[in-house]
Amino acid sequence: MLKVLIVDDEAVVRRGIMLGMDWAAMGCVVVGEASNGEEGIAAVERYSPNLIITDVRMPRMDGIEMLGRLREMGCRAHVILLTAHSDFSYARSALQLGADDYLLKPFRDQELVSAIDKVRRKEQELTDLTVQDALPLAKGDKSKYVLQALGYIAEHYGDQDISITTIAQHLGVSEGHLSHVFKKETSYTIISYLTQYRVHTAMKLLQDCRYKVYEVAEMVGYRDVAYFGSTFKKQVGMSPSEYQDRCR
Repeated sequence: MLKVLIVDDEAVVRRGIMLGMDWAAMGCVVVGEASNGEEGIAAVERYSPNLIITDVRMPRMDGIEMLGRLREMGCRAHVILLTAHSDFSYARSALQLGADDYLLKPFRDQELVSAIDKVRRKEQELTDLTVQDALPLAKGDKSKYVLQALGYIAEHYGDQDISITTIAQHLGVSEGHLSHVFKKETSYTIISYLTQYRVHTAMKLLQDCRYKVYEVAEMVGYRDVAYFGSTFKKQVGMSPSEYQDRCR
């Protein structure tokens, strides 16, 4: 589910957007609102929205400056900008900063719905690509030891003490030889492949909202939940809890 933040200096506009849309039907929830760019940045830090709908012209800090600051802070949220000014320089600045859409006030509800639908499609494509990137390797024409190593990882990825040493010992081969052939045939080190496999499995488990993040961490072999979270975010681009929220 997309978490939405609305930023506009006109309270009537904010309320109109918040109350005039069927957010649940679009797979969204409004998590906060702000009346200028400074408040918007604080709200982003507090709520971590996936989508920011913001006016361009606002006091204290406008939408373009806010977006620029957020990008510098590493915020990757989708952005839809609203403005009563048709000056193309605003649109160009917004696009350069990665805005997803640009609507002129007064806009129709259906225009905003269409813009949000486009954002949701982008999110789904990103999720699909992330899952594909994390998928375990096809076995293809792999040698005996590599196939056995892949099989062992598939069966024992949840073991907290799994390592190249335990895998090599199980296969009856030296660590050096196993490392060499595995890297040559898969382009992964064994540890990086194990990490990919664990994260891919965690993604599937997180889609089942019965499991809490710490439970998923344990299920895929991580003792330290914080380390699991940082590893997951490095691979997927978002934290486990953020990923689970998007799957709800």
